[in-house]
Amino acid sequence: MTVVAQDESIRIEKLECAPFGTNAYILSCPATSESVLIDAPGEAEKIFAALKGTTPKYILMTHDHMDHVGALVKIKRELEVPLAAHFADSGQLPVAPELSLIDGQKIAFGNIRLKVIHTPGHTPGSVCFLTGPYLISGDTVFPGGPGKSFSPESFKQIVSSITGKIFPLPDETLIFPGHGDSTTLAAEKANYKIFSKKDHPPDLCGDVLWLSS
Repeated sequence: MTVVAQDESIRIEKLECAPFGTNAYILSCPATSESVLIDAPGEAEKIFAALKGTTPKYILMTHDHMDHVGALVKIKRELEVPLAAHFADSGQLPVAPELSLIDGQKIAFGNIRLKVIHTPGHTPGSVCFLTGPYLISGDTVFPGGPGKSFSPESFKQIVSSITGKIFPLPDETLIFPGHGDSTTLAAEKANYKIFSKKDHPPDLCGDVLWLSS
């Protein structure tokens, strides 16, 4: 467990979970101890231990891929709190969500308001969660590139999601992705600017990196 952000209004903890090294995030309100869990990759007991001392209010899913849902059934059963996901990914989850997330929606817990940003491309229902200068990006944005795309069309879609919905945020926004380390919006905008000035094949997709693709 790593505390990646903490101030008077929020605490954000990252848990890198086996078997795929996927990040789960616990966001908690210092004033009320209410919390949310974002993604449930695996190692349920590790997640339960990190939630101890907080009052979980929601389980929020960034998307439906197997490496983000491995512990979802167990965690949902034991926490008994609402599960929320975008409707475009809901049908692929091992547990049916009670709440359907939509673009621009606000999720409230404690004194915190999380804004839902629908960012299709990696999956049709991929979402990011924004509160203040902190963005939980799932598999939409990583240091150095976008999330994996599975067709040229989905690559164009994820680039559109990033440039249209993520890049307008303040440059100082901290990005916490679904795998690996955090990054800043300023760094990713600078990398994308270099990418956008180069010619690319029309069938570009897959694991794209801004500086080397």
